[in-house]
Amino acid sequence: MGNKEQTFQRIIEVAYVMFAEKGFEKTSLAMIAAEVGISKPAIYYYFPSKDQLIAYLFEELYKEIQRDIVVDFNELSPTNFKDILLELGYKSIDEQSKDPYFNKIFNQYLLLAARDESYMNQLLALQTNFLASFYDVLQYAVQLGVIADHGNIEAKAHMLALLYDNIGNFMLTNSPLNYKAIWKEAVNCVLQGGKDDEGE
Repeated sequence: MGNKEQTFQRIIEVAYVMFAEKGFEKTSLAMIAAEVGISKPAIYYYFPSKDQLIAYLFEELYKEIQRDIVVDFNELSPTNFKDILLELGYKSIDEQSKDPYFNKIFNQYLLLAARDESYMNQLLALQTNFLASFYDVLQYAVQLGVIADHGNIEAKAHMLALLYDNIGNFMLTNSPLNYKAIWKEAVNCVLQGGKDDEGE
């Protein structure tokens, strides 16, 4: 990797942490440049404005969130469905425990969206896709015979999506909860009631 690529990556890493810790408004390009070890004019070569840097980071986070909730349906079967669904949540919990900045910076984008319609629209699209991903997975579970559709698949999918999403906020406050046990209990509740069962 050349010096320009290294500097670019370093800018991204520093901005990610500083925006998360200090917020967008209290972090300047000059502060980021100083932490990276370059001059303020030099950082303009990579990002002409702070807004462009904020937008770039958002695009990267957007893609990362979409990747995290992708499930390969070809790998799903009645025997491994529960394990794969459990692992989806476990992986997210592990990643967030290693990265204390993710939820902080994402919350910055939520604040930004309150006054910037373009970010609001992107977050709404992300949220829609997020909910749809869980719904599609549970719909496939019905096809596999893992659970029965009693008309509540959408509610179950949304419950899992909300839990998946909000665990990170509790982790942000260092709440001493057993997150993996909570996720496991939610998955168990959702998967109760296979096609052979009469009730919920």
